[in-house]
Amino acid sequence: MSFPLLTATAALPALGAVATAAVPAARRTAAKWLALLVSLGTVALAITVLVRFDPGGARYQLTESHSWIRDFGVRYELGVDGIGVALIALTAVLIPFIILAGWHDADPLETGNRRWRPTQGFFALILAVEAMVLISFEATDVFLFYIFFEAMLIPMYFLIGGFGDRAHAQGEEAAATQRSYAAVKFLLYNLVGGLIMLAAVIGLYVVAGNFSLQQIAEARASGSLHMATSTERWLFLGFFFAFAVKAPLWPLHTWLPNAMQESTAPVAVLITAVVDKVGTFAMLRFCLGLFPEASRWATPVILVLALISIVYGALLAVGQRDIKRLVAYASISHFGFIILGIFAMTSQGQSGATLYMVNHGISTAALMLVAGFLISRRGSRLIADYGGVQKVAPVLAGTFLIGGLATLSLPGLAPFVSEFLVLVGTFTRYPVIGIIATLGIVLAALYTLVLYQRTMTGPVKPEVSTMPDLRVREVLVVAPLIVLLIFLGVYPKPVTNIVNPAVKHTMSDVQKKDPKPEVEAAK
Repeated sequence: MSFPLLTATAALPALGAVATAAVPAARRTAAKWLALLVSLGTVALAITVLVRFDPGGARYQLTESHSWIRDFGVRYELGVDGIGVALIALTAVLIPFIILAGWHDADPLETGNRRWRPTQGFFALILAVEAMVLISFEATDVFLFYIFFEAMLIPMYFLIGGFGDRAHAQGEEAAATQRSYAAVKFLLYNLVGGLIMLAAVIGLYVVAGNFSLQQIAEARASGSLHMATSTERWLFLGFFFAFAVKAPLWPLHTWLPNAMQESTAPVAVLITAVVDKVGTFAMLRFCLGLFPEASRWATPVILVLALISIVYGALLAVGQRDIKRLVAYASISHFGFIILGIFAMTSQGQSGATLYMVNHGISTAALMLVAGFLISRRGSRLIADYGGVQKVAPVLAGTFLIGGLATLSLPGLAPFVSEFLVLVGTFTRYPVIGIIATLGIVLAALYTLVLYQRTMTGPVKPEVSTMPDLRVREVLVVAPLIVLLIFLGVYPKPVTNIVNPAVKHTMSDVQKKDPKPEVEAAK
């Protein structure tokens, strides 16, 4: 029996979460170091998965399959394709930076009365989310996926509601109220989506008799499984609704700005760079893989919703006064690009969408974490409270600028390649939608450069005149992310080589081929 590598990759942070939570409250520093070491161990396992994965091999590799709930046909089945491998690597790499960035975010808080914040609980919850996200990327049994798709909401609820942002102008009591509102809104939106998906999961079992992706695919290929058109479309809508909430897609996005605004910067990164990727990943694996006809049927409406997300998110980002809400609306716009690429039904679009998931995770992490360092120094999220920061903290300002330029997809930085592929892939099949989507790039340049101008340039405000520059720990968080943004911007081939074969399988699932060019290349 081979070593269960995929199980180990998800089990290590899960066990680390339990061990971190068990550290005595008086030994906060030990809990931090334990969480960091566990996250680095998970990186090592993720790298092993990456090395052992063969892009030219079988669709699902490193597979594990064991009987779980025999009476209902539920199995513990894991396997990864190129898309899953890329997102496992992204998740594992980001978590150590999230932990380092949040090193002091759960330290004891002094207010009128001394409030004890359970430091070890904060880091344990982060590791718990990591474990659930990783197994979501690995699960090839629909029921197994559903359990962890929903279970990750619980630790996220406590991270948002229990460890919120301290930069609140209205005092701790008002801040606690806002955090509770954001956490409950996050939970309710996602629970409603999950309940609708549960009905679809049950419907899938009634039709197929099992939950295994591979068995269902084999049954459809052999002709032994046939879904009525109306049944397939209803099941697709049940799955897609839950994934659109998680993604988030307009008009199911409204929980995200509140959640990111009230969270600490590392938790905000965990939401949008890690957890939300499960939604777009699941669209590729489950919506297109299980319901190809329904995916083609729903494509025109989904493309319109994605286009609205792109423009709407970017327009609202332009008008924001709160730094975190600006990044949240920018992410809604970016997720619109990802979903546009998925449902453009072209290999360029889907490759670009997958690459965008990775690049958006890195660029958002870089921008939001530097913004968090900035906010913690000034104690305010409002853009108007800053000015002239580049004169007193040039390293902070420089890293903030690079993160912002990556967000607007500047050529030479990682998001540019993915956004370009999405637009090319969309234009070849839906030229009008592709042209309108480019408006998102123009608006991204506007909100990013205006944000930088108002916070970093101009006269130095008295409140920021003594602001310290980035410390060693903070540089260790930001510098590797910037290196990744530049490396993948110049040389994206390592990621595209892994995801392209998986994209071909997805295109085959939905029985789509790339449109032929109007002008053939000269031979």
